[in-house]
Amino acid sequence: MLFRIEEKEYTGKSAVDIVDALKFDLPDGEQKHLSMREFILWSMSQLGDRIPLRELHVSDKLSNEMLALNYLLLRDEYGVGALSGVYVAPRTNS
Repeated sequence: MLFRIEEKEYTGKSAVDIVDALKFDLPDGEQKHLSMREFILWSMSQLGDRIPLRELHVSDKLSNEMLALNYLLLRDEYGVGALSGVYVAPRTNS
């Protein structure tokens, strides 16, 4: 799976891997201590001028992987990044 923002590329085996890479690539470093959900909330608040407010809700009912994938797909849909590659949801042990 590949996510691109302008000329920068992020790759990972899962959407969570890519969101983690985005989080740790920020220059100021303040967001590195945030959980994935907190980071997505923070990131979405930064994108409020490009993504409609109605899209900015982060559900507590989604798994981290689904939340990360939805975040990347939303950024892709509104032109704030580009997602490509084959996505296969990780298996969970039940």
